Amino acid sequence: MDGDSGIPSSAARGVRIPPVLLKTLVTFVVATIAYVITNLINQSQDELWKLAVSIVIGGAALIVQYMVDFERRLASVEEGQGAQSGEVREGLAAHHREMKDMVEEKFQLVGDVTKLFSELERSRMGADRVRKLVESATRVGDEGPEIVKAFARGEIHRLTAFVEDLATMVVGWQGEGNEQLVRLTGHATRTIDATSSFVDLAYWETDAAQDYLEAQRDAIELREVRVRRLFIVTRADDVNDKLLQICRDQEEVGIETRVAVLSLLPPGVGRGGRRDFIIFDRELYFEINPDVERGETRSELNARASRVSEQIVRFNQLWEASQSAPTSNRVSTGP
Repeated sequence: MDGDSGIPSSAARGVRIPPVLLKTLVTFVVATIAYVITNLINQSQDELWKLAVSIVIGGAALIVQYMVDFERRLASVEEGQGAQSGEVREGLAAHHREMKDMVEEKFQLVGDVTKLFSELERSRMGADRVRKLVESATRVGDEGPEIVKAFARGEIHRLTAFVEDLATMVVGWQGEGNEQLVRLTGHATRTIDATSSFVDLAYWETDAAQDYLEAQRDAIELREVRVRRLFIVTRADDVNDKLLQICRDQEEVGIETRVAVLSLLPPGVGRGGRRDFIIFDRELYFEINPDVERGETRSELNARASRVSEQIVRFNQLWEASQSAPTSNRVSTGP
């Protein structure tokens, strides 16, 4: 340090001599030493010869310096190229791995989609409809306004959840589900067996009931589906003109109707609560569970064979017990 100024001296920093000047100095020193040695070895020689020898030796020293410097730079370049080549190789290898992973992922995706559609074709679930659903969802996602996209996403999520539950053979939801009833009726091909409680008679005066009856009419006329409806009342006094008129109206469209009076049924026949249920093709039943205290209704679809068999037995017992009816052959009086 120079005094207390805190500034490093030139000696402390070191002096950097330019490479060309350094080579010149080395060449001059070597030539001078060669000249001196030549004088010492042979003092009788011509001065020009001594000078020429020293110049040749100095030039050789300069050439050697450049050769050493060239070799050092060449090694540095090769080292740099080697490092760069290594980086390039690593980059190419990483890119190759990424491309390979991406291709494998895409092939896996294609394989999954192909497998999915093959399974859809095999299960007869309508692969074309699923394809159209995907295409339509894509168009909505690309072109539709945000509220339409949100609504479409909600409907897809709802449908997905419904089908996932349906895969377990049991689906439940809040409400009566008249829309599901109409759609199920449209898919029935053999039989529809339904019960209707006395407290539900007002339902048959609604527009929803008319849609349901229209679907049953189509099932009878177009697909020759046998439709039976069993009205269940608590006492014989509940069999009034309104109920009998409903029976006649439904018989006019081809529905077989009977009335079962719970208080007059044989012991053990038709027990199981007052829940209305509809059995479709003896393979699935739709059950309505009213909660009188809360004023709510919960509906359920069940395709589990054991539960369907129980409902079939219950319906057949009630239907057979209703044959000995004293009023228009509809009201059951028991054995």
